[in-house]
Amino acid sequence: MFSNKIRNFVIIAHIDHGKSTLADRFLEYTHTIDKRKMKSQYLDQLELERERGITIKMAPVTMKFLARDGEEYSLNLIDTPGHSDFSYEVSRALEAVEGAVLLVDATQGVQAQTLANFFSAKKAGIKIIGVLNKIDLINSFGEKAADSAKGELAEVLGCGREEIMCVSGKTGEGVPGLLEKIVQVIPPPEKSDSAPFKGKALIFDSFYDNHKGVVASVRIFGGEFRADGEIKMARAGTRTKIKETGKFFPEMKPLDILRDGDIGYVATGIKDPEKIKIGDTAFFVDSGGVQSEDCVKFALHGYEEPKPVIFVSFFPEEASEYDFLRKALQKLKLNDSSISTEPDNNEVLGRGFKVGCLGRLHFEITAERLRREFQIGVINTFPSVKYLVKSKRGEMIEVVKPDDLPADYLEISEPMIDIVLIFPNRFLSGVLSLRKKFRFSEVHTETIGDRIKLSSKMPLVELVSDFDDCLKSVSEGYASFSYNVCGYEKTDIARVDFLVSGKAITGLIRFLPKDSLEREARKTVEKLTALLPKQQYTQPIQAVAYGRVIARADITATRKELGNFGKNGGDRTRKMKLWKKQKKGKERLKERADTSIPPEIFKELLKKE
Repeated sequence: MFSNKIRNFVIIAHIDHGKSTLADRFLEYTHTIDKRKMKSQYLDQLELERERGITIKMAPVTMKFLARDGEEYSLNLIDTPGHSDFSYEVSRALEAVEGAVLLVDATQGVQAQTLANFFSAKKAGIKIIGVLNKIDLINSFGEKAADSAKGELAEVLGCGREEIMCVSGKTGEGVPGLLEKIVQVIPPPEKSDSAPFKGKALIFDSFYDNHKGVVASVRIFGGEFRADGEIKMARAGTRTKIKETGKFFPEMKPLDILRDGDIGYVATGIKDPEKIKIGDTAFFVDSGGVQSEDCVKFALHGYEEPKPVIFVSFFPEEASEYDFLRKALQKLKLNDSSISTEPDNNEVLGRGFKVGCLGRLHFEITAERLRREFQIGVINTFPSVKYLVKSKRGEMIEVVKPDDLPADYLEISEPMIDIVLIFPNRFLSGVLSLRKKFRFSEVHTETIGDRIKLSSKMPLVELVSDFDDCLKSVSEGYASFSYNVCGYEKTDIARVDFLVSGKAITGLIRFLPKDSLEREARKTVEKLTALLPKQQYTQPIQAVAYGRVIARADITATRKELGNFGKNGGDRTRKMKLWKKQKKGKERLKERADTSIPPEIFKELLKKE
C-alpha cells in the first residue's frame, strides 16, 4: 500500500558545517536512538570519520516522527559527505530523495561547497530548505556575522530571510521546528509504476557483510521488494535470490517487505563485489525468464560510472600479501564505487594495483583504510593524473604512469579543472599570489557581501600537491574551494626520474612543467636529502631528465669511530687496514640497500614551498 507519510531527504553542506551533529539531534528528538546509547557523530561508523571529524561515507537512517498534526511520518534521512572529493556520493543520494536540508555555519557563511551542493540539488529538481546552524555561537561571534550568513543563504536560494531556519546542532535549539518544516515542505514520494516488473529500485550505496554478502542500499521507485523473491540488475546483468530486506534504524532491521517510496536495504548473498554496481537499477522479478534488454529499457535514468581523476599504484610491502591486497580493494570498492582498480607490475616493487581516486583526500583515505581495516602495509607511487598523448601516427593515448610515455609523441594534454574559491576581501592579494605557483588561468572575481568569489581554471595535477594547505596558509584558514574536471588542454611537460644511490625510485617518477623543471627537480632532491635517513655509506640523490642529471645532492655517511685508534693514536698501517675493510663493507651495504620510500616521505614531497 502506497503511503504519503514518507519524507525522503538529505543533509548537504560544506565540510565542518555540522551535518553529522544535526543528524545526531534528529536521532535523539525522534527517539530513534536511546540517549544512553547516543554518541557523537553516530552515523559516522568508520573510525577514520570520527578521528578526522568528517563524513566519508553517506549513511541512511529511518526515523519515526510524530508531527503536530497528530500523524506519524517516516523520515528517511541520508547524511552525506561535505568534501569536494566525495561529490559523487552526494549526487547519488540526491537521486534517491525529494528534498534537501542545505546547512550553513552561522559563523562562516556560504562556502564554495555550499554553492556546489546547491546547484547539484537544484539540478536534481528537489525541494531545498535553507538552514543556519551553530546559532549557539552567535554570542561569541556576533549577531552581525550570523545576520550576514542568513542574507547570503537567502540570496543563494532566492527566498526571503524569514524562510531560513535557525538551529543549533549542538544544543538542539530549533530542531523540532525544522522537523516540522521537513514534513510540511518536502513532498512525499510520487507513486511510481514498476511494470512490467514487480518492483524497481535505485542502488545508491552498498557494503559487504560476512553473512549476508553484498548488501545494497536502495530507494524503491515502484512496486515492492520481498525477502522471498529474486532481483536482477539492469546494467550488471546479475540475478540472485534476496536473502533479506529491511531498513536502517540506523542498525539493519529485517522487514518482510519494502514498498514504493521506501529507503532500505536488500541483502543479495552475492560474494563477488564486481556483480553489484552502485547507481544501477534493481528489478524485483518473477522466477521466470527476464530479458536483459527489458531491464536496460526500463532502468532509472541518471546512471553514470564514477570517473577517477587521480591514480596511485599500491604495492604490498610483502609480496606474499598480493592476494590479500586484491581482496581488500574488492571489499573497499563495494562501499566506495568511485574507486577503480587494475593490476599493475613493477620491476622493483613487484605485483600491485593501479587505483583511481576522486582526489588527494580520497587517495589518503583509501590508503589509510587499507592499513586500518585490513592490516595491509602498502607502498604507493607518486599520485598522477591521466594525460592524453598524441603519437606521430595521430593516435590519442591515455598515459597515467610517466614511464609509459612513448618516445615518439607529438604533444601532451593535461586535465583541467574549474575551481571556485570563496574568502574574505582582505585575503585577495594572498590568494592571487598563488596564481603562478599553481598555474591559474582565466581568473574572474565577484563580491558576495564582505567576501570574494574567485573562479579560475587550473591543471588538476596542481590539486594533488599541497594546494589546500597553501590556500589555508594565505587565507588564515578562511578560504574554501570546490572544483570539477572540465576537459583537457595542451601542456609542455617532461618526465623526471629520481635516483637514490644510483637506483631509480619508481614511485618518484614524475611529469613536471618544462618552465619549472630544474627548479622543482632541485627542490625534490633537497627534500629527499633532508628526509631520507643517513646510512653507513654516502647516498647520491639525482634527478634525471632528457638523459642527463639536472640536479644532485649527497647524503653523507654516518661516521663510525675506529675504537681507541681514533682517539689515542696507534699504528698507521693498522688504521689503514681497518679503513679499507670498512670501505668494502660499506660498498656491500650499498649494493644490498633498500631504496623504497616510506609513504610519509611521499606526503612531504607533495608540499610546495
